[in-house]
Amino acid sequence: MTSEGSHGSRLAAEGVSKLFFAKGEPIWALRDATVAVAEGSFTCVIGPSGCGKSTLLRILGGLETATTGTVAKADGAAFVFQEHGVFPWLRVLDNVAFGARMAGMARGERTALARRWVERVGLAGFEDAYPHQLSGGMRQRVAIARAFATGSPVLLMDEPLGALDAQTRLLLQEELLRIWERERKTVVMVTHSIEEALLLGDRVLVMSARPGRVTAELEVPFARPRGMEVERDPEFAELRHRIWTLLRDEVAASLNGGGTSGTSGTGGTSGGVGR
Repeated sequence: MTSEGSHGSRLAAEGVSKLFFAKGEPIWALRDATVAVAEGSFTCVIGPSGCGKSTLLRILGGLETATTGTVAKADGAAFVFQEHGVFPWLRVLDNVAFGARMAGMARGERTALARRWVERVGLAGFEDAYPHQLSGGMRQRVAIARAFATGSPVLLMDEPLGALDAQTRLLLQEELLRIWERERKTVVMVTHSIEEALLLGDRVLVMSARPGRVTAELEVPFARPRGMEVERDPEFAELRHRIWTLLRDEVAASLNGGGTSGTSGTGGTSGGVGR
């Protein structure tokens, strides 16, 4: 496997497969997955549970190595995970400043940077709070602020809003839209929500059941800046229906323990394989 650019994109994977072993049995989480992500774009990845979405994201960010295929990965990409991953022993301000600290930024400079990002995500006044003193939505704001504050041009988000209640999720979707439209970083975000993908993304990649591969790429036509009102557009409903039509059989296949595109014949996964 080589690491090189493709299609003028900052991130790319061509013919990528990933093989895991669970209880001695081979499981292909990905099989010949190909994706190219344009610089400065917001790409959402959607697919059934266990289809390898998270594995693909981790390969793009260099946290996993592909078994076969070519990858142009994002060195130094910032990650945001579903369980927010903030450090419980650090205050909000120190959590947000952590990436800048690891990069060697001077204390005064990184503190000022962290304060700006704390304010941008609506947490001014909570700089000295510890994560256990915050709600789940507030902790996720800290994680998002920390990712943006790293200065990395690439953000890889693995269902960052998936564990939140519906109302908090809507608020953070609006917050994420506002921040990204100002920063224009390259974002790849895994989500299970069709509505979230259409609200946030420039493009939606649809994946098959395991072993995962990209079966469709849809451009999202709605202009930016974008808000929740886009969900009232008849074209939004049409695209939502189109994506669900593409997903329906794949979701059914995943519930039956395999994919429609050929597996190694084993059933469920183990240890988070092929999420």
